[in-house]
Amino acid sequence: MSFRSYLFVPADSPRKLARAAASAADALILDLEDAVAPTNKTAARDEVARFLARPAPMSRFVRVNPLASGLTEADVAATAAGSPQGYVLPKCEGPDDIEALAGLIAKHGGKESTGIMAIGTESVRGLRRLMREDWFHPRLVALTWGGEDLCADMGAERNRDEAGRYYGPFLMARDLTLLAALEAGVAPVDAVYTDFRDEAGLWRETRLAKALGFTGKMAIHPAQVPVIHRAFQPEPAEIRWAKAVIEALESAGEGVAELNGTMIDRPHLLRAHKILRLHAGAAGQAS
Repeated sequence: MSFRSYLFVPADSPRKLARAAASAADALILDLEDAVAPTNKTAARDEVARFLARPAPMSRFVRVNPLASGLTEADVAATAAGSPQGYVLPKCEGPDDIEALAGLIAKHGGKESTGIMAIGTESVRGLRRLMREDWFHPRLVALTWGGEDLCADMGAERNRDEAGRYYGPFLMARDLTLLAALEAGVAPVDAVYTDFRDEAGLWRETRLAKALGFTGKMAIHPAQVPVIHRAFQPEPAEIRWAKAVIEALESAGEGVAELNGTMIDRPHLLRAHKILRLHAGAAGQAS
């Protein structure tokens, strides 16, 4: 399971839920956490249950409240019958937290196929454990990260410089999320780009995420979705290169070949096949 775009939607807003369902997002994240005031949690759960009971053209995840809040079980109990694609676990601090949420999903009748996307970098403790441990779990389908909560937990004044580039600890959080996801065999998903009016900045950041190996990116506004999709679509030159690599190695009949004055071998072949899979996947999701 891999999606290019995951669009956050406040779970207590029928208007925004309807708007999100009409978007081109590959997946929605119905947010019961930060986007919902404490006094409105119960109403938001009811709204999510109603929304899940209706068909939608994309996959749907539910972001529950953190385990430490004491609200997570009520979130799962109210929504499991709607069979969301999965749950997003914020402020996850290790594999034991993933197991705890998995237990709640099973307890309240969730399907075996219901997955978990963990956000593992929203605290220093979570980030440090991401460095040291394998986070694999049978229900884990994706790992993602966020710089805002980590910034607050660190007591940092900001996470980006004046040019919009992440400072070192936040780059480390991004890179560790990518590596941990690849180790666990799940989708690595890049963080949101918070300035939803800055399409150029979103484009640059998403293209970098794609180049590093991320397979998707979270969005906070429907207008960001088309930009993310275009950024994850391989360029025509990449597609031509990938086809040429495969043809050259097949013609050579061995593990090494020459292409335009450059020696190519198995790592280039693997990259070529990945580019063509991305191209085919993007075409399929667009149709």
